[in-house]
Formats: sequence, C-alpha cells, structure tokens
Amino acid sequence: MTALEKATGDVVFKFEPFVLHVLCRELRDAQLLHSVAVDSGFRNSGITVGRGGKITMAVRSTHCLEVPLSHKGRLMVSEEYIEFLVQVANQKMEENI
Repeated sequence: MTALEKATGDVVFKFEPFVLHVLCRELRDAQLLHSVAVDSGFRNSGITVGRGGKITMAVRSTHCLEVPLSHKGRLMVSEEYIEFLVQVANQKMEENI
C-alpha cells in the first residue's frame, strides 16, 4: 500500500497464466499431450509447427487477471479490494499447480 500511495502513474495488478512449451519429436506426441492438457482444463493449449518442422506443444492456462489499481497517481480501489485481488491471484496460482 505504501508503494501504491507513492505512485505517480498508472498501476496495474497483473497475474499471468501458466504456460509450458514442450518440443515434441513427432506430431502424434504433440497431439497426445494436447489431448491430455485440454482434458485437464488447459483449454488455451495448442500445437505449432515451425518452418523447419519443429513441433511445439504449448500448455496454457486460462487463469489470468489484470486490474487497474491507480490512474495518474490516484488510487482507484480500496485496500480491502487489493487484499481480495491478492487472495484471488493466490487461488489462481494454486489452480495452476
């Protein structure tokens, strides 16, 4: 809270979702991993094939959070709301694990 009160610009609370990139030897390996990831709740997962034939499977979570807290140095939310955001972000981290 002390840092927020001293801020002169815009401050955003941001939680980035889990991302795991796996280099696969065969397309069928990537497809199997993709199926497992999607069935496990990682709905933003996908497969990419590079120009050189490199196959990458990305396991991506949907657990993101981005909330503005201050604008031009003016705090726009209460301390209670910031504590709530921290709890939500920690819950999302647990879900990622």
